[in-house]
Amino acid sequence: MTDLPYILVLYYSRHGATAALAAEVVRGVNQVESMDCRLRTVPEVSPKSEQIQASIPDDGPLYCELDDLSQCAGLVVGSPTRFGNMAAELKYFFDQTTSLWLSGDLIDKPAGGFTSTSSMHGGQESTLLSMLLPLLHQGMVYAGIPYSEKSLHHTRQGGTPYGASHVAMDRDQGLTQDEKLLARALGERIATLALKLQS
Repeated sequence: MTDLPYILVLYYSRHGATAALAAEVVRGVNQVESMDCRLRTVPEVSPKSEQIQASIPDDGPLYCELDDLSQCAGLVVGSPTRFGNMAAELKYFFDQTTSLWLSGDLIDKPAGGFTSTSSMHGGQESTLLSMLLPLLHQGMVYAGIPYSEKSLHHTRQGGTPYGASHVAMDRDQGLTQDEKLLARALGERIATLALKLQS
């Protein structure tokens, strides 16, 4: 266990595309010295908006606890698109963060977002904006991807100034090189901003 400050990469993924983006965001965070990374996910919820899975997943990242969020130096959050919005699983998690809003634990910490859609115009930017809303209420400082990132100029799939993204289309299609580079750039940017805001 390290004593370094960490960026929390928190995501929900149903078919693996958002998880693949999360892995690239982690690679970006790991490019920044003096900053660690913590990868977490959230459990499934039922149609009644109740958590339906055990407290520890069978495989993959651990489920996020409020302490993971309250103690992070920065946050990068990811979700697949559900009708132009974040997935219910992630929304359910954020709905449980009132105590952090009351304590102000997340105020002035940097945050960014990433998403995946099955079609080119499936609502990536609106999903990224929907994830931004609870972060603003928590007092976080949202950062997207600047156009100084060359891949943002010539990507033909995912990647937006609002955050990293992937166009899945055929589920067997992996991330493009531009999508990988932009996800890494987002992770690196949030980690760099977190160090600057802590000094």
